[in-house]
Amino acid sequence: MVGKRVRRAALIAFCIAAGACPAWAGDVPVISRQISDFKIGSSQTTFGSLEFLGGLEMVSSKALFGSLSSIRFRPDQKHFVVVLDTGQWLTGSVERDVKGRLSGLADVEITPMKNSAGRSFEGKGHMDAEGLALDGDRILVSFEQDHRVDVYPDPGFAESSAIATLPILIPRKMLSENRGIETITVAPASSPLKGGVVIVSERGLDSDGNRLAAILSGPLKGRFTVVRDGSFDVTDGAFLPNGDLLLLERRFNMAEGIGMRLRRVKGADIRPGAVVDGELLLEGNFNSQIDNMEGLDAFQAADGTTHLILVSDDNHSILQRNLMLEFRLSERPASN
Repeated sequence: MVGKRVRRAALIAFCIAAGACPAWAGDVPVISRQISDFKIGSSQTTFGSLEFLGGLEMVSSKALFGSLSSIRFRPDQKHFVVVLDTGQWLTGSVERDVKGRLSGLADVEITPMKNSAGRSFEGKGHMDAEGLALDGDRILVSFEQDHRVDVYPDPGFAESSAIATLPILIPRKMLSENRGIETITVAPASSPLKGGVVIVSERGLDSDGNRLAAILSGPLKGRFTVVRDGSFDVTDGAFLPNGDLLLLERRFNMAEGIGMRLRRVKGADIRPGAVVDGELLLEGNFNSQIDNMEGLDAFQAADGTTHLILVSDDNHSILQRNLMLEFRLSERPASN
């Protein structure tokens, strides 16, 4: 969107003038305010199969904090990796209160991402990081504008240049400049996709108006599409343990206002040539504690339940917020 390009250009200009941002890396102080209710003015906690567990509104004195695009948690369910669409890595951990609710962030660090040539913060959309996936000993990052999926070593990603680039299977000419590959995620090894890497575009559409998507690896490698409903765009996705795919959708425009949806696509439906749709799990609007929702992850908590974490992109605007929201999902039998 135009506003996104304008504020990125402004941030780049500021960094060049300051002479600090491309090389800057270090600790980031974050102040968090707890969010107790998802629906504003209501104590309702259950929304269909989802239970709202709490959230955070986060601010920092460091100018680079913000623009959270995608988040992935480590197996300990505490430490996380985030990509910022300004071309930065953000790492840290979540803190919880005595009731187990999110209470803040700790050990937050921001470091510049490096492309395959070892350069950072090149501008012109080259480092517009939008999606993130943890895949064994590597981290996969999807970029839009300069549409691609780059590979980084794990551990060592924050200091390393991109070590490879994956074929995305979708012709780049079918992806709009600023509506590219927002989602990259890895299917469970036990699913029909056998650990395959899946990408979904934000608003790259086929001739029928469906979103372009692809399975980049595994036995079912190939392209498929996702039904587009209304003015919502896909901004992230995460696989559940049973192989179903959760998709985070975002609406953000002046005419209709802000909106967010979560959909659940059956894992068995994802295959080359398929047109998939999904069950609506959750919808939020201006009456909800949401903003420009961009990131989603799912993990199994210590008690075996599935938790979802959602984060927002504040576009470095004083009118928007950096949010982290947590839900618990009521599980159901695996897909057939």
